[in-house]
Amino acid sequence: MTYYLAVDGGNSKTDVVLGSRDGEVLGFVRGPTTSPHTLGLNGTVDLLAELFRAVRADAGVAPATPIDLSAVYLAGADLPVEVTRLHQAISARRWTRATIVDNDCFALLRAGTSRPDAVAVVCGAGSNCVGRAADGRTARLVALGAISGDWGGGHDLADHTLRLAARGEDGRGTPTALSAAVAGHFGRTTVEDVSIALHLGELELARIRELTPLLFEVAAAGDTVATGLVRRQAHEVVAQHRVAASRLGLLDAPHALVLGGGVLRARHPVLHQLVVAGARRQAPQVEISVPESPPALGAALLALDALGATAAAAARLRTAMRTAVPGGFAGAPAIVPS
Repeated sequence: MTYYLAVDGGNSKTDVVLGSRDGEVLGFVRGPTTSPHTLGLNGTVDLLAELFRAVRADAGVAPATPIDLSAVYLAGADLPVEVTRLHQAISARRWTRATIVDNDCFALLRAGTSRPDAVAVVCGAGSNCVGRAADGRTARLVALGAISGDWGGGHDLADHTLRLAARGEDGRGTPTALSAAVAGHFGRTTVEDVSIALHLGELELARIRELTPLLFEVAAAGDTVATGLVRRQAHEVVAQHRVAASRLGLLDAPHALVLGGGVLRARHPVLHQLVVAGARRQAPQVEISVPESPPALGAALLALDALGATAAAAARLRTAMRTAVPGGFAGAPAIVPS
């Protein structure tokens, strides 16, 4: 039997599938981030080793059983040199006979569409965009954070929500319902109290990230300041689509736009409507989707593509991935590094 390992490694979690060329899903595990930006190259490869051992065990595939392909799609594989280094380091472990490495956005793209002309925009903790054309060309942004001009991930939105709430309260900015909402969320009387608690360590700085859903709640209620921030986010998503589609010559051609990551997958009404309208204005023939399937499905489909699997096998895989883990992967077994 021909086996593969497929990896979708995001900024917050990593999903690993062990499957067969005929579309079976034999094993699935979930672990923490495998981004080399967070762990470094050696840390990423060491964690992948642990996850691969775990998924073999979950599948009942013995350590000595050969696996034909590993298809590894990771956040942090942004630059060609980073992809090359990851490919060399993973291949050197000889876990599989062949290895594919690329950015995790390509896994989302494949999960969302089989069209050869397509763009994917991801907005989760951060934001990124990739595209592909039928002739094999790809387009991608540098995506190195603020140093490469990036803006608009969930962490950026949370930071700006707190900033706008503080300025709206003390008079430097426009009054906004965000102020009361932020203070109430943290059980404080004012945003000033929240800021002081964060400064003194009474509240963990990581809790600022909790404010992203709050932003969309306040925007949905009609607050002008919150809506303005959501509009900025929509503009960023639309701009990423425009850049990638333009580089591939797709703006005036039929193509797919796949939206993913926690922020976009939530389909917050204000944001989703603005993104859809903006994308269609600049690319009237675009087909927009927000896939319900996890990007790990895309990584597995890309593995099947590379193995020359049939369309029937791909269809079988889609069905298997829906039932492989109870709760649509929410209940996936968690693997904690030793």
